[in-house]
Amino acid sequence: MSAKNFRTTALALALAAAAAFGASLPAHAQTLRWAAQNDILTMDPHAQNHATTNAILQHAYEGLVRFNKDYVPEPALATKWTLVSPTQVRFELRRGVKFHDGSPFTADDVVFSFGRIKQPQGTMSIYVAGVNEVRKVDDFTVDFVLAGPTPLLLRNIVNFFIMSKGWAEKNRTANTQDFKAKEENFASRNVNGTGPYRITGWMPEQRITMVATPDWWDKPTGNVRLVVYTPIKSDPTRGAALLSGDVDLLTDLPTQDVARLRGDGKLKIVDGSEVRTIFLALDMGSPEAKGTNVTGRNPFADKRVRQALSLAIDRAAIQRSTMRGLSVPAALMVAPGVNGHDPALDQPAPANADAARKLLADAGFPNGFEMRLNCPNNRYVNDEEICQNIVAMWARIGVRAQLQAENFSPFIQKMQNFEHSAYMLGWCVANFDAQYTLQSIVRTRTTGADGNFNYSRVSDATVDRLVDAMKTETDTAKRNAQIREALVRTRDEFLTIPIHHQVRPWAMKTNVTTIHRSDDRPEARYTTVR
Repeated sequence: MSAKNFRTTALALALAAAAAFGASLPAHAQTLRWAAQNDILTMDPHAQNHATTNAILQHAYEGLVRFNKDYVPEPALATKWTLVSPTQVRFELRRGVKFHDGSPFTADDVVFSFGRIKQPQGTMSIYVAGVNEVRKVDDFTVDFVLAGPTPLLLRNIVNFFIMSKGWAEKNRTANTQDFKAKEENFASRNVNGTGPYRITGWMPEQRITMVATPDWWDKPTGNVRLVVYTPIKSDPTRGAALLSGDVDLLTDLPTQDVARLRGDGKLKIVDGSEVRTIFLALDMGSPEAKGTNVTGRNPFADKRVRQALSLAIDRAAIQRSTMRGLSVPAALMVAPGVNGHDPALDQPAPANADAARKLLADAGFPNGFEMRLNCPNNRYVNDEEICQNIVAMWARIGVRAQLQAENFSPFIQKMQNFEHSAYMLGWCVANFDAQYTLQSIVRTRTTGADGNFNYSRVSDATVDRLVDAMKTETDTAKRNAQIREALVRTRDEFLTIPIHHQVRPWAMKTNVTTIHRSDDRPEARYTTVR
């Protein structure tokens, strides 16, 4: 489809959807055409902890609290919270709120949503970590009963989206979608939230349309009435869509086009970093690693092998040539802007192929070995190109890696079924605290929130002890010391291999004003189109 036809069709669909909902908004309200690299994975709000999915769904679903412009938790579906005891927090719920189907929001929906998000087939339970129970006090009051003092409670539950109990039960979708099993439910394709926008359509890999909710309980600061989100995998096509005027906002800038976009008088660039770290994960726990030619042992279980693979990577070259300066070479698993980050600790060793070869020889692999590296090709900035570079760098030390790059949706399904032994992932710290990364990625996997994205079977007793301690530590200095020790342990044991932290400028037409979000989650309610 041509850019012109795409624009016409997408806008027509959005306008039709708005008419269907009878939206009666001010005449000056506008349409925002927003494009980025990848699509959402599902519309089920409790199924997949995926930043793009959450970025879209936050327009329709809400939590008891939300982040303000400065990433400080503020009231949303709850108006007030009180610490009844160190392990009990009482939330007073907002009255008069309705779901998009017109049904009232009550405490029953909060209790139901807690049970749903805790179901093991979903990957969102990290956002209610430390919560044992949500107990109804009355129709507009709930108590969170905690396993212990939980310093991150408010920051976590920003992403605990509330679903209508009646709507879910009516549509036989009380259970969270099992994404790994490639199963869908009614909520996978249908949305009923309380938020500022109603999602009116999703054509996978093509577009998502949203229309403003006329009777939303709050008032937006912007004037965007209609949103058309388009995933555009191709870098040249994405850049061309903005330059031709078919897109108003582009949040995945092709790095090779940034300088040209800066020089276009019809556009403006809003610079900002992202609290996302791109890293490699290696299966450390299996007796043998899939995709290698090594039998009888797992090379990735040996710290020397992991260190060698890290030392072989020239992060400065990737930053200079592939990222064109739009990355920060990383040694830590958290980026600047996240509590726990320390620039003095975040200094990766320079690439050293000779030292890497010696480490491999000491580990019993003087001639290297064969392996497979799995990467997405439409999720992170230059993801496939980065993996191509890494494969070439590993070849210099005798590690012969076969690259398998694919669309993010099948990639992550295979990852969550433990089919990858070495893979690239990017981790955005949604609550801006390092515990989120350490608990999700590095802590030993259990049946709860611990290790819920640890698909490389990392298990380190020291990290586990520190993570478990920081979960309930209310003394800020002690807790930050625990975070620091866990991050250094993760770095020095090469439990993961960080590559870089992404830098993410956004480009938009000069008539668009919005707030850059370091969690890569644009909000239409903050956006104005003139």
